[in-house]
Amino acid sequence: MNSQFSVISTFSGCGGSSLGYELAGGKILLAVEFDRNAIETYKLNFPETPIYEGDIKELTVGECLQITGLQVGELDVLDGSPPCQGFSTAGKRDFRDERNWLFKEYVRLLEGLQPKIFVMENVSGLVKGKMKIVFAEIMRSLKGAGYKVRCRLMNAMYYGVPQQRQRVIFIGVRNDLGLEPSHPRPQTPPTPLRAICPDALASRSQKINPWIPSWKPVCTITKTPFKGLIKTGRGVREPTLEELKIFGSFPKDFKFAGGKQQAWERIGNSVPPLLMKAIAEHIRDNILLKIK
Repeated sequence: MNSQFSVISTFSGCGGSSLGYELAGGKILLAVEFDRNAIETYKLNFPETPIYEGDIKELTVGECLQITGLQVGELDVLDGSPPCQGFSTAGKRDFRDERNWLFKEYVRLLEGLQPKIFVMENVSGLVKGKMKIVFAEIMRSLKGAGYKVRCRLMNAMYYGVPQQRQRVIFIGVRNDLGLEPSHPRPQTPPTPLRAICPDALASRSQKINPWIPSWKPVCTITKTPFKGLIKTGRGVREPTLEELKIFGSFPKDFKFAGGKQQAWERIGNSVPPLLMKAIAEHIRDNILLKIK
């Protein structure tokens, strides 16, 4: 096979994952998203990609096959980042949050489409505390769909993203292919905040200074804006939209629908494109190209 591979992106958001796949040679045959602003942003940047605009619970396997023109088993990669608010350490970590169980819709499509490989992303809180029960259920479901599965906690700051962003990455390979799933090794040293924001102050006292020191990458960008992200000699300030794009590893020409607050939310909810690019390149070179 050539280096191009097919992808269906579920829970697509504004397209962080999609951009990462495209940078690695992937072709997005279908995106699935519910949020209106995310959909509009996705359309601005991926105008030729078909989008299923609605609740994933109502999307059938048959519709996926009809839109993409594929048969069961032909898809190379099924990607997805089910909503993580109920797992996040930044939230209430409510075990009863209904969003915790949207991964079952992803598994439903996985069972029906039977792609060669799947990639599923979630927050680090999924493997901590009481949420480990949900993690175990996810692993059982993914393996039960007919896949060898490996999971690793990856930090985006080691893959060219100037942001300390830990995410749980599940990678699965269909059992009949006889190959093992694996993850890319760290690729780059962390980028210090000072390299992006020259006015940021350096401080090693986290007890006194709650802001990320400038000798480290910026802290995790959440969907909620906060003014204290950058500390300077004149006080604290919010990053500019251009800086937010850099923190999220989005290119300068990436467009966001709406205002800065909505762009912040989109970036905060996204898989950084350069992180997904590293994952996609690893999958392409170490798994897909070995399939006979």
